[in-house]
Amino acid sequence: MSIIKRNDIRNVAIIAHVDHGKTTLVDGMLRQSGVFRANQAVQERVMDSGAIERERGITILSKNTAVEYNGVKINIIDTPGHADFGGEVERVLKMVNGVILLVDAFEGTMPQTKFVLKKALDLDLPVIVCINKIDRPEARPKEVIDECLELMMDLEASDEQLDCPFLFASAKDGTCVRNLEDEPKDLKPLFDTILDYIPAPEGDPERGTQILISTIDYNEYVGRIGIGKVDNGSIAVGQEIMRVNFHNPAIHEKTRITKLYEFSGLDKIDIPKADIGSIVAISGIGDLQIGDTICTPGDEEPIPFQKISEPTIAMNFIVNDSPLAGREGTYCTSRQIRDRLLRELNTDVSLRVADTDSTDTFHVSGRGELHLSVLIETMRREGYEFAVSKAEVIYKKDEQGRKLEPMEIAYVDVPGDFSGTVISMLSERKGELQGMSTLSDGTTRLEFAIPARGLIGFHGSFLTATKGTGVLNSVFDEYAPFKGEIAYRKNGSLIAFEDGEAVTYGLFAAQERGSLFIAPGEKVYSGMVVGESSKPEDIEINVCKTKHLTNTRSSNADEALTLTPPTILSLEQALDYIDTDELLEVTPKSLRIRKKILDSRMRKRAGMK
Repeated sequence: MSIIKRNDIRNVAIIAHVDHGKTTLVDGMLRQSGVFRANQAVQERVMDSGAIERERGITILSKNTAVEYNGVKINIIDTPGHADFGGEVERVLKMVNGVILLVDAFEGTMPQTKFVLKKALDLDLPVIVCINKIDRPEARPKEVIDECLELMMDLEASDEQLDCPFLFASAKDGTCVRNLEDEPKDLKPLFDTILDYIPAPEGDPERGTQILISTIDYNEYVGRIGIGKVDNGSIAVGQEIMRVNFHNPAIHEKTRITKLYEFSGLDKIDIPKADIGSIVAISGIGDLQIGDTICTPGDEEPIPFQKISEPTIAMNFIVNDSPLAGREGTYCTSRQIRDRLLRELNTDVSLRVADTDSTDTFHVSGRGELHLSVLIETMRREGYEFAVSKAEVIYKKDEQGRKLEPMEIAYVDVPGDFSGTVISMLSERKGELQGMSTLSDGTTRLEFAIPARGLIGFHGSFLTATKGTGVLNSVFDEYAPFKGEIAYRKNGSLIAFEDGEAVTYGLFAAQERGSLFIAPGEKVYSGMVVGESSKPEDIEINVCKTKHLTNTRSSNADEALTLTPPTILSLEQALDYIDTDELLEVTPKSLRIRKKILDSRMRKRAGMK
């Protein structure tokens, strides 16, 4: 055994709660390390390459990049902050030797900060705490330092971890200081702290190859690309290797490395060979999976690997069979939908896809509503057309046969005037108030333990009740005994009872019964939900009804009727809104809510049963 250190490499991950500035900080590090030419136009949040990531301002997949500083290569991994993509964070921490924990100087430590920090401390990784957004007018960096230390003590950090460096940054301005009194210039203090505090990777160069695959990328041309860190030995193009897995002894496959890449800036560069501590991308292994270890044949020792957290929520993806099916989508058949869902499994480890009794229905499970809604949005942009059912939580049973359900810890920040309303809304959904505190700006922070299904469909009514000022964050806690039934929706639906085109006259009569989701000229069909009823029961209405013309009445009289503008639901709002007996029809151009059973007589019969 001859353990060596690679002092010319540092491997670090940036972890934080959603929207605390991870991707913006990576932008600054790339700019200041000379990755971009001085005159090169670079978009903001350059690491968020997906269209949906850019629109929503969130990171969905962890990204690898690397910069050079003082002759040392710093491999940086930008991780997602949303709990729904926590599966990404858990894995990439196996590749690094330390983390930068980013905390918003105003918001302080949030639920996801606790989740990602716990993962890092469990792996015994050193932490650099970076208080970001100190340029915000309401920033409170000194109090946030105390919050971070309290959180680390709560999570039973070691004395070495508690003795961590604190830095103060404005990722947007690309500056960082060690003391608040210092004048901010650039990110040099951050780079220096990484070199001083994050240990260099070490391993035994004389042992056989050992690489744990922590991330999978997918490319149409070369297939699956595995990304991992060289723990021991070295790896070269053309080398014969063995693929094994700690949790799955059945995996034992001999194959060859056809291509090897390293990261530099935003690019992957072809390399002939890599040594200890390098983060590499490998292609040419067909069935490569996250958690596989690449070894030298004859010296096979799989690396232990943390199992990915199981999904907690599921919905059915169904072939669209509405009267308007196949008019707007390119891919509508069950085979096309199934192939696309199975392809998603190549890169998304927290997703599960299962066949059902029906060849037209697929059971898809994920980590949360956001996780599944991003998949739905991605598929509709690619030209797929299908229907989805209401999201439902995944139940388990304990040894005594009792039904268990996933519980979440929800943190709600609202102006004090709204706290009473929010407490009663969450109590109706079986939430239990665990704590209540007032933040420095007068906002009230409420902490609830609530069943995961209590938060399904809650966001829309929460924003309405708090006039758009409330912030809600939640993180999975544990499985606990079933808390009883929850009524999702107080109001029924307005349902169209004939096929045709909505007209002003029909909609004018309908709007007295509730609020509408459609405008004149939209195609409707029997069983389609066209609005929300003002009463608890469903009401069938005729929105295609035109006025009978007589000698004294002309059709122009319709123009005098004024319609209230319809409520246009976004994908998230529609997924929140639908009830258990409804489906959401998703096409590249439209979102339509409909009853599962379109025929009204069959629906009534099913309701009586």
